[in-house]
Amino acid sequence: MLDTLFQAVNIVFKPEVLLVMLASSFYGIIIGAIPGLTAVMAVSLIMPIAIFLDPVPALAAIIACDAMAVFAGDIPGTLLRIPGTPASGAYTDDSYKLTQQGKAEMVLGANCFFSAIGGLFGLVVLVCAAPLLAEVALNFSTYEYFWLACLGLTCATFMTSQDKVKGIASLFLGLFITTIGYDSITGQPRFTFGSTELLAGIHVIPVLIGLFAVSEIMRRVSSTTPPAAVYNGRIGNIYKGIFKVWREHIPNFLRGNTIGVVVGALPGAGADIAAWLAYAISKKFSKTPEKFGTGHMEGIIESTSANNSALASAWIPAFVFGIPGDVTTAMVIGILYIKDLKPGPTAFLHHPEIIYSIFICFAIANIFMLVLGYFSIKTFRHILRIPPFMLLPVILVFCIVGAFSINNSLFGVAIMLIFGLLGYIMEENDFPISPMLLAIVLGNLLEKNFIISMVKSNGNFLDFFNRPIAGSLASVAILIWIFPLIRKVYRMVTAKAA
Repeated sequence: MLDTLFQAVNIVFKPEVLLVMLASSFYGIIIGAIPGLTAVMAVSLIMPIAIFLDPVPALAAIIACDAMAVFAGDIPGTLLRIPGTPASGAYTDDSYKLTQQGKAEMVLGANCFFSAIGGLFGLVVLVCAAPLLAEVALNFSTYEYFWLACLGLTCATFMTSQDKVKGIASLFLGLFITTIGYDSITGQPRFTFGSTELLAGIHVIPVLIGLFAVSEIMRRVSSTTPPAAVYNGRIGNIYKGIFKVWREHIPNFLRGNTIGVVVGALPGAGADIAAWLAYAISKKFSKTPEKFGTGHMEGIIESTSANNSALASAWIPAFVFGIPGDVTTAMVIGILYIKDLKPGPTAFLHHPEIIYSIFICFAIANIFMLVLGYFSIKTFRHILRIPPFMLLPVILVFCIVGAFSINNSLFGVAIMLIFGLLGYIMEENDFPISPMLLAIVLGNLLEKNFIISMVKSNGNFLDFFNRPIAGSLASVAILIWIFPLIRKVYRMVTAKAA
């Protein structure tokens, strides 16, 4: 273990790796601090560059960019009441109210400090939990992976959408998209309509860029809302009195980190849901819930701790099972396959130095956050002054280059544009795109393991329940599926009894 750790240290602490992380950190802060340009969009735009880097610098760039962008989304939310990322939206009202009370420094300092500490907390859980779970996962067969994929898709559908029907529709659309191209078992072409480009299926990277970057550009261009006025107040030492704030809110800090870790480890959940759930729980258990929304630190600390701790724990299902914990780790899995580093429990056996390198990169990214966050907050107003008519064309150029670079073909650009339009239409009609994306990532895993399992069992579906782990995963998945029906029946019975 120590030899692997020293090897990982030698890999990470190279000038080129640290410079990549530093550049990615600056980039993530800039994108995250601009309202409407989300952390997912920041990562999707950096993917084309990451493809051409070595594995560790590529993953380090994604880690640093994601962590910084999620934190930076707090800055416009605090100063302008415009959350930079969806995770920041949970506590924007409280942050802005405190800014109006002249406490912008305290809020921004808390956002930066608790985001960094939350990220380190999630890292500790990742380091401790991932190797142990990997040992268990080595006993997984096709039956377990089938049910695990079902469970991941189920969590993504039921946790990312208020309208479950729309979430399920998005999920099945993604599963249909994965059937395009050669069948992974029989080699039979499906839904290609005579197109040779579609024989290889639809690559996930142009899909990601289209769904998150291009659709966001279309949304910004079509928006009729005028830009908010730039905050011109003075910002001094943001860390002044931060330890006093921490001592006063230790329960919120610990509870927020715990919620973030648990929610982040659920496939398809991610930092956004962790932040909103943490804010709701904070208000539920607060002695002064009436203060929430009027400028209260409890919800801010709990939510900002949760969203960054969720970033690290979302890598647990990605590392251990090859199933993305959130949209960012879905992109990471794509990078790992491109680099011939298959995610899953065998990664801990075949490439332990890569795993430990990623752990170290998480720690460095959160340390960078404390330093870079201080200076980024002071320069934020200048970033906001970039006119959208200058910024958006530059972003679109990066999108086109990234989609083209996958196969050096304009077909990738066409896929990007199609999914950009699809993502825009879906979100304008309140259809969540995360279930569709995770279905695209997990669809082949689901289909392949189902077919192999059916062949092994000679068509006997009861074999899917015979193994202990498979039976447990199946029970959880089926319980989630029928829970709405059980709840409806229960309400009908209680209503009749009353």
